Amino acid sequence: MTDSLAQPSPARFPERLLFVLFLFSLPLLNPWVRGDGVGYYALARAPLIEHSFDFSHDYLSANASFREARVDEHGQVLSIFRTPTGHLDNHFTVGPAILWTPFLVLAHISVLLARALGSAVAADGFSAPYRFAMAFATGLYGFLGLLLSFRLARKYVSDMWALLATIAIWWASSLPVYMYFNPSWSHAHSAFVVALFLWYWHETRPARTAWQWFVLALLAGLMLNVYYANTMLLAALVAEALPQYFAAARRSPAAPSVSSLAVRHFLFCAILLASLLPTFVSRQIIYGSPFASGYIPLRAWLWRSPVFFQVLFSSNHGLFAWTPLLILSFIGLLLFARRKPAVGVPFLSAVFAFYLFISCYPDWAGISSFGNRFFVSLTPLFILGLAVLLARLAQLFPATRPALLASSAVLACFILWNLAFIFQWGTRLVPARGSIDFPQMARNQFTVVPRAVSSQLRAYFLGRRDLMRRIEQHDQPQPDSAPAPTQP
Repeated sequence: MTDSLAQPSPARFPERLLFVLFLFSLPLLNPWVRGDGVGYYALARAPLIEHSFDFSHDYLSANASFREARVDEHGQVLSIFRTPTGHLDNHFTVGPAILWTPFLVLAHISVLLARALGSAVAADGFSAPYRFAMAFATGLYGFLGLLLSFRLARKYVSDMWALLATIAIWWASSLPVYMYFNPSWSHAHSAFVVALFLWYWHETRPARTAWQWFVLALLAGLMLNVYYANTMLLAALVAEALPQYFAAARRSPAAPSVSSLAVRHFLFCAILLASLLPTFVSRQIIYGSPFASGYIPLRAWLWRSPVFFQVLFSSNHGLFAWTPLLILSFIGLLLFARRKPAVGVPFLSAVFAFYLFISCYPDWAGISSFGNRFFVSLTPLFILGLAVLLARLAQLFPATRPALLASSAVLACFILWNLAFIFQWGTRLVPARGSIDFPQMARNQFTVVPRAVSSQLRAYFLGRRDLMRRIEQHDQPQPDSAPAPTQP
């Protein structure tokens, strides 16, 4: 379904434009470790600084709502947060720590050199150089995920529509909250590793060498190390493999044999399991079992009463209710699956499997979340779907220019709405947890936000520490920091 529109610009221009936009967005990075991010960051900081998995300092240095749920009035961590191995509970995935480590190592070396020259900056993993390195790494990984998503989308539509879709999803979804405002959480990393996995899967089809299967398995392992729910993305491989096995069973001339397919898939599974070693080792150390996740046990999931409608449309962080642009992305994915089933059906299968998974998860709303943050993992597929839909709608116009102007205007409205909504959420004009009053939120978009945004932006850029402290004071002790964790 390659778009028939001529390329509007040199091949490198869209990527350079995306890079420039990323550079201009860097001041939005918020080097803040809070909530779930305390656990993710601890898995990088404690081994680097203390050469252990002792997270005591991370708990005691955490934001107030996280710390108060875990520490008594004497400054001692509550015993309920001790695991059978004597470690402090840390159910968060180790993948973000893996991705942060190169940046944190450079920060640590720089701090040690600065201290040797007389600087008083603390080499404890909490001081500004470490936090800025963490935030920059998260932003960079988020951008690389967007870039890979753009490259995937441009395989099927012109650069124009792939670029518009990338920018729109970048700023009209939940991604910017976790790419800039809460960079210590795992979602921007997840968008990156999913994009990397899907891009490589696409580039190596329809015939992968043994080496390519090996690399694909390593990427899949990284994807799962970052976020357990990304296991559902492997549905794309299942959807790819089933027709191949059917063709092999019918002994089609061009089809590989069943045994050959089985060997490839066995190799993939073996390497995938081996690549999960960081997760298994960390779980063994913390919980005493490589298979103990620390999350809500599977028997407590909503297997008999999944919340299919609520996940999409609830005022309690429903995906489409909070980020309505994704409705258009989903329509585009349906169109893509119909026109390009060899690629579109595996992609749609991955989306559907992920949706089913979250619909059965007890904390499906993400508790403290902007939108349904779990679905940030699907950013590359949302970009592809929106790009396909834009290209299709452009065919209804007599020329390219009016289609471009109309699409840009509509997408700009989605972006402005989303950024204003993020502003309300970040300043607690709407609650961070639970259902919100949508009519009141809509009134705020046109009345409160335009008046408040200027002063709050000045505070964000010039007095960020005080602003973050005020936001923290608005929060009650956070359920997403309690033993019932939110990441499936």
